[in-house]
Amino acid sequence: MTADIVPLRPRETGPSLAPMLALTANAMNRVNAVILDRMQSEIPLIPALAGHLIAGGGKRMRPMLTLAGAELLGYQGARHHRLAAAVEFIHTATLLHDDVVDGSDLRRGKATANIVFGNPATVLVGDFLFSRAFELMVEDGSLKVLKILSNASAVIAEGEVDQLTAARQVETSEERYLSIIGAKTAALFAAATRIAAVVAERGEADERALDAYGRNLGIAFQLVDDAIDYDSDASEMGKGRGDDFRDGKMTLPVILAYARGSESERAFWREAIAGHKSSDADLDHATALIASHGAVDATRERARHFASRAIDAIAGFPASAAHAAMAEAAEFAVSRRF
Repeated sequence: MTADIVPLRPRETGPSLAPMLALTANAMNRVNAVILDRMQSEIPLIPALAGHLIAGGGKRMRPMLTLAGAELLGYQGARHHRLAAAVEFIHTATLLHDDVVDGSDLRRGKATANIVFGNPATVLVGDFLFSRAFELMVEDGSLKVLKILSNASAVIAEGEVDQLTAARQVETSEERYLSIIGAKTAALFAAATRIAAVVAERGEADERALDAYGRNLGIAFQLVDDAIDYDSDASEMGKGRGDDFRDGKMTLPVILAYARGSESERAFWREAIAGHKSSDADLDHATALIASHGAVDATRERARHFASRAIDAIAGFPASAAHAAMAEAAEFAVSRRF
């Protein structure tokens, strides 16, 4: 089932993540201190490998959502610092595992941990970071927070397995694709934002609103990630161009191009997704087909729909710097090229 398209409000200038970064800067320093402390181990390989990825940059979107949600609700405590670190550890662990599963060799413009340190060490350090995340959750003492984040961890794993089973399945539907990204990406966005309402001791309605904001933002974010694989070069993306194509992933640009294509084009996609056409020339042909059917533009339009839903989810909260920053972050998520 396809989503109706809801346009975002027009802006005079391009949206930016800068307001969100400024809003959460001081709190993020405290989160980073927790991350640095908790990634330490007497086994030198563990902080070396974890630090390789954590120091590699990234937008830190998920922990920022916990911090921004707390600001939105006027929370004055400090519990959210450790929980935001737990969120980042969960995310980092999934990235380490994903790079092993996908055989990736580039992330954020750097060699992936599995290339530098090998697959076994990368998987095990990912397990270590998951364990650290759960330590932080338990130390917080809230069974509700533990339930939200542990459930998100399970849903992420289910989404990754579902994506693995959908790989090289050219008949994958848009509905299944949205289900996959709702699990593997949006679940942690939703949980990261929702726990802010828990620590702020707000009611169920506020929890649901922040959950909806994070979930819709996460879907929009992943849709744009999948579009970027076909309309940006490797230097912009910070990863290998065409990785999704060569891995046989049925992302939305491919699903739409396949559905809109001629029989000869569909024959190409069947061969490509099966892994029989993976050269640079094949990637160029795939990119041309996607462009000819407007599949990237359509993917970005769907992302705008979910970003609008994210903004609408927090419409009931009072105007504030946090509210404006969260709304602009949703707009940035769909306008970005990297």
